Amino acid sequence: MADEPTNRLAFRQQAAFCAAMAAPITARVCDALATALARDGRTGRRVLDWPGDPIPDALPLRLVGGLHALARSGIDRDLTALFAGAGEPQAILHRALDDHDAMLLPWLDGPPQTNEPMRSGVLMVGLLAVARRHGPVLDILEIGSSAGLNLLIDRYRFDLGGVPVGRADAPVAIVPDWRGTPPPEVPIRIERVRGVDIQPLDATDPAVATRLSGYIWADQPERQERLGAATAMLRADPVDLVAGDAVGWLRDRLAEPQATGVTRVLMHSVVWQYLGDDRRAAIHRMMAEAADAATTDRPLAWVRMEPDRVLQRQELIVQSWPGHGEPQMLATAHAHGAWIAAT
Repeated sequence: MADEPTNRLAFRQQAAFCAAMAAPITARVCDALATALARDGRTGRRVLDWPGDPIPDALPLRLVGGLHALARSGIDRDLTALFAGAGEPQAILHRALDDHDAMLLPWLDGPPQTNEPMRSGVLMVGLLAVARRHGPVLDILEIGSSAGLNLLIDRYRFDLGGVPVGRADAPVAIVPDWRGTPPPEVPIRIERVRGVDIQPLDATDPAVATRLSGYIWADQPERQERLGAATAMLRADPVDLVAGDAVGWLRDRLAEPQATGVTRVLMHSVVWQYLGDDRRAAIHRMMAEAADAATTDRPLAWVRMEPDRVLQRQELIVQSWPGHGEPQMLATAHAHGAWIAAT
């Protein structure tokens, strides 16, 4: 169980993470919140008395998301200036927490749902490895899909270290800074993409779009542009995203008949920490059972981009069956996919 010093420290830890991710404005806000938080209002008290583990719960980013959304709204000029890199942060934040207590409190109710199309570039590297191992045709199952931007992975255009993938005329281009040996240039055909989230977001809803924009760090305006373009794609052609528990949904999907020559792929990014021990163990059991049943004609793969918080990076891990059951780290990456480094 956390206590006030632990919860304050979480903001300083998040500040260090943001600084390492080249987000100095957000780092400055997080660092200032560590001391600006007070018990004057309900938001401050709830943060300081947070009962869970503040880092896995993404407590700092919940509050920063709400503050950034307020800054973007323009209703608090000092807060808007702060998220542009100006002003004295502790005084501004202390007042803002008091003035906007009722507006900020609901942002603590759930974890931030970071919807970043660039993460699809990291996942695509794993999918290319699967295609090279087992053939080009993939059936993708994503858990923790949030607003479904990764479910557009078959509609984006990618340039991965000079390797072109996807639709040449796509309105969203995923071009990360590539480091190391490029991925294999192999045929890939994503036959179907489906996703689940415990509380999926409709990014085409203006209120939801405002919320998602708040979660994008102020240091990264290019991410706002990509979010807008990807949201337009969702509006034009919605994805297959349903509400549900990841474990139950995945169990049902794995039980479905699998066509010959199609690789079934479990895919996820920055969701594992939110599932809890019981769900993680259940997914491991289900994947082990499905792996035992996998054949050359009906392969199974697991592609995941998840954080190593100690090293402050994301790791792309791929397993596939038959023949490649040991987890293999193919790359490390920026948390939002800005760069990918082959390992």
